[in-house]
Amino acid sequence: MHESLVRSAKGATRLHAVKASGLKRWRAALPRREAQWLENVGFAAKDGELVLIPGARGVSAAVLGLGKGEDRLALAQFSESLPQGTYALGDVPESHAGANAALAWLLGTYRFGRYKKVDRKSPRLVAPAGVDAAEVTRIAEGVFLARDLVNTPSNDMGPEELAAAARDLAKRHGAKFALTLGEDLLKKNYPLIHTVGRASVRSPRLIDFTWGKAGAPRLTLVGKGVCFDTGGLDLKPSSGMLTMKKDMGGAAVVLGLAHMIMDAQLPVRLRVLIPAVENSVSGNAYRPGDVFRSRKGLTVEIGNTDAEGRLVLADALADGDDEAPDLMIDVATLTGAARAATGFDLPPFFTDDEALAAELYSAGQAVSDFVWRLPLWRGYESAIASPIADLNNSPDYNLAGAITAALFLNRFVTRAKSWMHLDIPAWIDRPKPGRRKGAEASAARALYGMLKKRYPPAA
Repeated sequence: MHESLVRSAKGATRLHAVKASGLKRWRAALPRREAQWLENVGFAAKDGELVLIPGARGVSAAVLGLGKGEDRLALAQFSESLPQGTYALGDVPESHAGANAALAWLLGTYRFGRYKKVDRKSPRLVAPAGVDAAEVTRIAEGVFLARDLVNTPSNDMGPEELAAAARDLAKRHGAKFALTLGEDLLKKNYPLIHTVGRASVRSPRLIDFTWGKAGAPRLTLVGKGVCFDTGGLDLKPSSGMLTMKKDMGGAAVVLGLAHMIMDAQLPVRLRVLIPAVENSVSGNAYRPGDVFRSRKGLTVEIGNTDAEGRLVLADALADGDDEAPDLMIDVATLTGAARAATGFDLPPFFTDDEALAAELYSAGQAVSDFVWRLPLWRGYESAIASPIADLNNSPDYNLAGAITAALFLNRFVTRAKSWMHLDIPAWIDRPKPGRRKGAEASAARALYGMLKKRYPPAA
């Protein structure tokens, strides 16, 4: 159980949360002194409005306004704002109570303190009755792992450091870890991963670990691990590089999700593949117009060196596809077009599997980790064609960029029984309670909820 959750309610301060529409009725049921206090301070239950009610020995209760009550993780504001102490849920709407409340509380305790001292000690919440504290903890730990990896700047989070984080996670859960490094990528037929990463002094590598029983359903997760993206010879402007430490966000989310899966002992044979590179500029950088043969055998013309993520993913997907997994999911911070289409709050996903699409959408709704399906529209297949190769990594077509990128990746998946691609931001630009501006494990909780339902753990 997470250190911010406790069992004993002795001396705990009550926490109430109320929607604006129910304030009058709710306040009428309070003790007269508390109701009068809320009226005197003008509490209107606006979204995010937090009031402390004084008592004979300090604070007797804290009350949070939920507005319309649309954010089921709004109670994270309690752990973000309240002083150190022990608290227990009081009167809270059912939609915000139980596991939602516990997870919101934990998400609100997150701090990234690697470079700046964090003096504040987190308050503690009495674990709500009937809540599986271990489950809530593993979800929060997975989210925090992903956030920490993305928040770490690239000078301290290169391909080597990302591989070390993956190795530590694999060791923690008894997974079998393997690493293909540098020139060995060519010997073992990962030419596109090598091509993208070869210009950096930090050697490219493929991270690969497996966990679970051999006879279990095969689940393969592939995460884009571009630890910094200059754009290569098609150099990004300085403004475009400012957040490129998050270009390994797909890998971070995959590692956070893998922790949830392994810690919950889901009955799967899990394989994790992460191509970890830095897209840099030097005399041996790959060039626009170059043509390379991929692991799959398909040749790729380089239309733009800043479309590197789909190249490294192509080799990793081809490797995972060789095993014909029951389900293969790749997660990547792949296109600005995805952000233009759905923003940072709503990562798009692509799949031809109707049942899988419905499962992920439903899981996202259930855990307030929302996703939105975009089409694998085959009418755009011609946009990724090349006159001299099988494919072009950057079509001469300035529309539907997220779709054409997904179609490119799909060409490297032919044997997997089902495949899904998520184009995530791994970043929050509009902070909410429990979700500060900065790194985020976009879609990790939705994916875990879907996988847990599809592969339920033994009772």
